[in-house]
Amino acid sequence: MNLTEKDRKYIWHPFTQQKNMPDPIAIVKGKGTLLFDEGGNSYIDAISSWWVTLHGHANEYIAEKLYQQALQLEQVIFAGFTHRPAVELAERLLPLLPGNFSKIFYSDNGSTSTEVALKMSVQYWWNQEQKQRTKILAFKNSYHGDTVGAMSVSDRSVFTMAFHDLLFEVIFIDTPDEGNMDDIKHIIHTHANGIAAFIYEPLVQGAGGMRMYEAALMDRLLQFVKEQNIICIADEVMTGFGRTGKLFANEYMNGKPDIICLSKGLTGGTMALGVTACTDRIYSAYVTDDKLKTFFHGHSFTANPLACTAALASLDLLLKDECSTKIKWISNENKTFAKKLGQRAGIKNTRTLGTILAFEIDKGRDEYLNNISNVITKKSLSLGVYLRPLGNTVYIMPPYCVTNDELQKVYSTIEDIIEFCCV
Repeated sequence: MNLTEKDRKYIWHPFTQQKNMPDPIAIVKGKGTLLFDEGGNSYIDAISSWWVTLHGHANEYIAEKLYQQALQLEQVIFAGFTHRPAVELAERLLPLLPGNFSKIFYSDNGSTSTEVALKMSVQYWWNQEQKQRTKILAFKNSYHGDTVGAMSVSDRSVFTMAFHDLLFEVIFIDTPDEGNMDDIKHIIHTHANGIAAFIYEPLVQGAGGMRMYEAALMDRLLQFVKEQNIICIADEVMTGFGRTGKLFANEYMNGKPDIICLSKGLTGGTMALGVTACTDRIYSAYVTDDKLKTFFHGHSFTANPLACTAALASLDLLLKDECSTKIKWISNENKTFAKKLGQRAGIKNTRTLGTILAFEIDKGRDEYLNNISNVITKKSLSLGVYLRPLGNTVYIMPPYCVTNDELQKVYSTIEDIIEFCCV
């Protein structure tokens, strides 16, 4: 049996309907923006393999750092022990974050980073003897992960449908626009005394369809939420590390979160790692003689030395002027291409923010289960580009190492797909 046949025999793939599932493509190598299959075909990874690969595949600098660390220390329990990569990463990361953060709590992926934030917020009020503050405020169309707490604060959708009766109650509000701000404020004010935290994806709702909203309006909302003494949690799992054109999406707002969640691009896509950073206000509620007020949370691979090392190496590359220049270049190229797309029939709502470009194919319902996504992926692969639409929402989020020729090929593939789907 070849690799694909063995996969079909043994593996259950995520977010994939199992009946009539197309054969998965066996990828044997990656380099830069390219993925190579066992038949020697190459594909431009235009979505950074689920938004994680910042600097391209098989980055030699990150690989060398990982190799050296693996010879030194690969894993150690993080309760009662510490190590250089974890300490150095926290020391370097905290000053970069958009706010006055003082402590970092490590986990192992984006979903767990939001779980940590939610538990941290609810127990903050419990430790303060304000046990009525248990509700969470979140946006409609949001997505914060697939663990139960993260699902609970995500919009009720195909991702959560089987579990609705198990999810805790959440107060959902619309993302702000000029016409709904008063209604949003009324809802928040009505429930304020019972709300522990407000969790939000700043400016871009990723899995919800790359929905974008205005920074100025979000700033006004954050100001009001803070006036109600509600903890603000920014889920920057997708938007962090340059994706929106700034290092973090919260840099577009004056209002800053009390807790921020990071993963995906944190390690340049090389290793699984999650970070939940908090302000001293949050942390101080846990500094007490009462052992019952301890934060009883952890993971076997908390602050894994290899993952922290990969994150440090990714930061080295990210903070170089060369990388900042590439992020600006991709952002500008996306804007130019978006204007061109705006003249095309058969698509709608073309939008960009930083290195993210998205639009909808105007065919069928705007939803994740729109079957056109499979058609688009198959067609794009035949043209040497990997796209994985969210239903009829087509988007790109390329690695920062993408070349001009590669990006132009992605754009031309998108135009070919529009022709193919909209005739």
